[in-house]
Amino acid sequence: MVFGFPGTRPPADLERRIRRGEAGAVLLLGANVPSRAVARALTARLQSIPRPPALDAPLLVMIDQEGGRVRRLDAPPTRSAADLGREGPRAARAAGRATGRALAGVGVNVDLAPVADVARPGTALEADERVFGRAPGRVAGVAVAFAAGLRDGGVASTAKHFPGLGAARVSTDDAPVRIALPGTELRRVDLRPFRALIAHDVPLVMLGTAIYPALDPGVPAALSPAVTRDLLRGELGFGGVTVTDALDTPALAPSGGTGAVAVRAAAAGSDLIMHTGYGAGVTASNAIRREIRRGTLGRADAEAAVARVLALRRGLP
Repeated sequence: MVFGFPGTRPPADLERRIRRGEAGAVLLLGANVPSRAVARALTARLQSIPRPPALDAPLLVMIDQEGGRVRRLDAPPTRSAADLGREGPRAARAAGRATGRALAGVGVNVDLAPVADVARPGTALEADERVFGRAPGRVAGVAVAFAAGLRDGGVASTAKHFPGLGAARVSTDDAPVRIALPGTELRRVDLRPFRALIAHDVPLVMLGTAIYPALDPGVPAALSPAVTRDLLRGELGFGGVTVTDALDTPALAPSGGTGAVAVRAAAAGSDLIMHTGYGAGVTASNAIRREIRRGTLGRADAEAAVARVLALRRGLP
C-alpha cells in the first residue's frame, strides 16, 4: 500500500501500520512538505520507525516532482516538461540529476516522474505543459534522459501514466476518461516511450485510470488484467514494480467503492495501491487483507508483489 496522509507528521495509526509491516510506501503532497527542513524531518521520522526484521528496508517515500506546475516541493525541476522536451535529452538529464539530488537530500527516494505520455493537440496534459511533446521518439528520448538523471541523483523514477494519457481531453483527476484510440495507434505511438524506459530499466511504472476500449472495453487501466498482466508484463516484459495512480479519484467513481476498487487493482496485477487520502488507504488495505484471507486474491500473487517491492526498497541508495 501507498498511504497519503494530512499534515507534517504521520498519523499514529500509520506509524503502527509501518511497525507491523503493513505499509511499505508513503505519498507526500504539498501540504506535507511546506519546506525542505520540514520534509527532511518528516522523512527521517518515517524511516526511523522500527519494522519487522524481514521488512527492515527503507520505506518508499514518493512525491510528484515533474517540474513546472507539478512540484510538491520547492526544488528542481523548475522548468516544465514542455520546456525540457523542447530543449532535449541533455537538458532533461541535467534537470533529472538536480531533481534527484534535491529529493534525496530531504529523504525522498521515489519520484513519480517522468510523464511518458505522448501529447495530442488540445489535450489536458499538453495544456498543463506536463508532457515532453507530440513526437513519440522525442518523448521517449527525453523521458529516458530525465529518468537517468534521477538515477544519477540517487532517486528511483516512475514512468507514467501507462498505457498513455496523452490523448485525454480532461484530467482523470476531474472525471472519468475514455481514450478511444485504435490498438495499433496505442502500440505505435503511446507505448513507444514506455518501451524505451523499460529497456533502460525504469524501476516503477504507474498505471493510469483512463479506459481504453481497444485494450479492455469498459475497464480502467489500473483495474485491468489485460493492461497490467498481458500488455505491461507480458508484451512489454516489464519486471519491476507496478503502482496505481491514486485510486481515490473521480475517474474511478463509476467503478465501485474504495475497497472494491482496490481489490480489483490488486487482482489485475498492481504491486502498490495508492490513495491520497489516509482514510481511503486504510479502507483499501483492510479490503485487500480480507480478500487474501478469503482466497479471493491469490496469496502467491500477493507474495510476488511484496517480493518485487522489497527488492526495490533494498536496492535504494
